[in-house]
Amino acid sequence: MTHPVDQNPTAPAPASHTSTEPGAGVVPQFAAPPPSRARRRYAVAGTGHRAGMYVAALTGEHADVGEIVAWLDPNPARIGYYDAQVGAELGLGGPAGLPRHAPDGLERMVAEQRVDVVIVTSLDRTHADLVDRALRAGADVVVEKPLTIDADGCRRITRAVADTGRDVVMTFNYRYAPRNSTLRQIITSGAIGEVTSVHFEWALDTVHGADYFRRWHRDKANSGGLLIHKASHHFDLINWWLGDTPARVYASGALRFYGDQNAAERGLGERPERGTGAHGDPFSLDLRADPRLDALYLQAEQHDGYRRDQDPFAPGVTIEDNMAVLVDYRRGARLSYSLNAHSPWEGYRVTVNGTAGRAELEVVERGFIELDPSGNAVLDPSATPLGARDPLRPEGERLIVQRHWERPEEVPIPAGIGGHGGGDAILLKDVFRRDLRIGPDPLARAADYRDGLRAVAVGIAANRSLLTGGPVTIDDLDLGTDI
Repeated sequence: MTHPVDQNPTAPAPASHTSTEPGAGVVPQFAAPPPSRARRRYAVAGTGHRAGMYVAALTGEHADVGEIVAWLDPNPARIGYYDAQVGAELGLGGPAGLPRHAPDGLERMVAEQRVDVVIVTSLDRTHADLVDRALRAGADVVVEKPLTIDADGCRRITRAVADTGRDVVMTFNYRYAPRNSTLRQIITSGAIGEVTSVHFEWALDTVHGADYFRRWHRDKANSGGLLIHKASHHFDLINWWLGDTPARVYASGALRFYGDQNAAERGLGERPERGTGAHGDPFSLDLRADPRLDALYLQAEQHDGYRRDQDPFAPGVTIEDNMAVLVDYRRGARLSYSLNAHSPWEGYRVTVNGTAGRAELEVVERGFIELDPSGNAVLDPSATPLGARDPLRPEGERLIVQRHWERPEEVPIPAGIGGHGGGDAILLKDVFRRDLRIGPDPLARAADYRDGLRAVAVGIAANRSLLTGGPVTIDDLDLGTDI
């Protein structure tokens, strides 16, 4: 495949998304597979848009080490979309015709298709069930974040790993983004001394942020809320940067912008029932405007009734859009974290304070959202005739380190390849070729289920804190193992 398919179409696509020339030392070295090495057999469980990155990898760059042999999803139209894609990539002149299975047929699928690895890209609430059953059926697992959404899911997965001894790979792609791995290098080098505190602010704009309130994520029973679904990425980064384990969490949050009650209080008036067919509404998403969304969702509605383009101000939103979290780490560092899902720009700021100085990372992924003459949101302002980059908030990234009694110094950030800050393509090499890696990764970017547990542990504790109003000790969550 020639085009990246990893990103949600509403997410920013910065320059690194299409970069093909990485900076020196960014991509690990891998040996060529020996001629006698059989390709691993993969099944894809969950054929929404997230599956696209893995399908592209296994029909493209990594087709020499792996192949897709089966699909698992309750929706035949979504399976059909990817099966046709695989057929086209393999030059078959039609669909690949790979075996199709409903979720209750996972065990039969693993046995009949001799599946080595199940790739789990399904709804978050289904992760624990699918991971557990895949492991017990005799397959390893690659799972998209989050690992699971609650303590029961954590216990189920840890029991399955202990009982089977099989492998679970977490795909934390933000670790592989050069801006984030460069910050880890700064911290582990001791340049700013021992870390005492971290502040992490993430801003989702009113296109990408709103998308979590259009989809199944809007129901906390499906996603665990943004403190699980989105922030597990961020909590993993902090755990990884610090090389430490979260111990105690306090959180505060609320639904302040999206949802029907907020819309009524602000006098928004009558809203379109769905985005497709709506005109002049910057909060609407027309599925017909994106061929992939049209095929995967609009043309698939007849099978399960799921609408990908719900109004973010409609009833039924049970997740928060403003969150603040305090975390104590075992070695003494403190984290203050905030997430806002209705910002006019998208990106993040990280400040790391140490006993010898301070590091600051600022990333602008989309500087502003432009409206076209009809009042619809323009997802990529740089692609419009109006000009695009805002001089006050240009898209880009900058890492500054300042030691005590010294001037600040900007640290160069090498280029990456692929989406999510230039990290996706590097992650995929580790996912599909890690046994061929030449030498260890000094950054320890590959993540397993314990990393997944540490990341969701913060969100699970934060959700409990929202309910109780008090701090939550992570050891009290009983996640099934010592994280």
